[in-house]
Amino acid sequence: MSCVKVLAELPDLKSIPSNYAYFSNITKEDTIPASDFEISIPIIDFSLLTSATPHEQIQVVENLGKACEDWGFFMLVNHGIPETLMKEIIDVSNEFFNLPEEEKMQYETKHVLDPIRFGTSFNTKKEEVFFWRDYLKIIVHPDFHCPKNPQVFSDILLEYCKRSREVVRKLIEGVSKSLGLEQGYTEKSLDLDSTMQIFVANYYPRCPQPELAMGLPPHSDHGLFTLLIQNGVAGLQIQKDGKWINVNALPNSILVNTGDQLEIFSNGKYKSVLHRATVNHRKTRISLAMANGPSPENMVRPAAKLLESEGNVLPAYTPMKYREYIQVQQANKLNAKTCVDRVKIRHE
Repeated sequence: MSCVKVLAELPDLKSIPSNYAYFSNITKEDTIPASDFEISIPIIDFSLLTSATPHEQIQVVENLGKACEDWGFFMLVNHGIPETLMKEIIDVSNEFFNLPEEEKMQYETKHVLDPIRFGTSFNTKKEEVFFWRDYLKIIVHPDFHCPKNPQVFSDILLEYCKRSREVVRKLIEGVSKSLGLEQGYTEKSLDLDSTMQIFVANYYPRCPQPELAMGLPPHSDHGLFTLLIQNGVAGLQIQKDGKWINVNALPNSILVNTGDQLEIFSNGKYKSVLHRATVNHRKTRISLAMANGPSPENMVRPAAKLLESEGNVLPAYTPMKYREYIQVQQANKLNAKTCVDRVKIRHE
């Protein structure tokens, strides 16, 4: 199947093909304007997690826990990743998408755990309606991979991955404290030294009928935390209280959402957030998601210490190896939280 970028660049394209019409029978009336909720979206000051002032640390850990519990989403500021590096990784990702089609197609998706995958939509083998999106997915940890072109891609990506992992480890440390777990417990339980980190570059070209198309449908992410940056073009929506909210990112911020593994590990206290990507008719949107999870071989389950501390409550999720969880999600249609629902235990 050809890339949506090729389709979008046809000079006489006035309307989208019918197999891209996601909203033909769905309404968008449930979307809340971003301006109504901008102030409410949690903002976490990352620098306070390493503050020398105990009061500031306690407060930001409390805020982080509340953001994960009430929203499953927050904007991260003062995160320490240089703005120049963020711009470089966006620019070089754009360069990749602008390579000749035959060069990109050497990475065409064959298996969901291939180290480098290029494709369109989400899973064209399972979908009847396609999404207005091309993607590049790269496993960058525990083993680092990268396309050979553009030539500078590897060095920039390696540095960005390293910086992102440092941020996520600190966030997980803060979340662990917010759950009342002892220092080092979460890192050891999830084997975060071998954390599985997947870089996902999303390319959403201009669309002649954005009211009908969708970049990505409502879904939750499979990992612990996903860090997202973009090229200044908005398009992310998160679900809050059953309504869709447009997210306007603060300058130089990182958008962070909780994933399914954090929901499972916290035994449902912190829910993975439903989100989706919209498209527009004016500008191409590029978003870069860094998915961070446990070790691929880790059997993820609700934290035993957490169950004990809450009075030996029953686990709400069945253990599943993280590698297998990813395979289940990526090999099927992307559909809300059906994957995490599979491992939920419904106690009588």
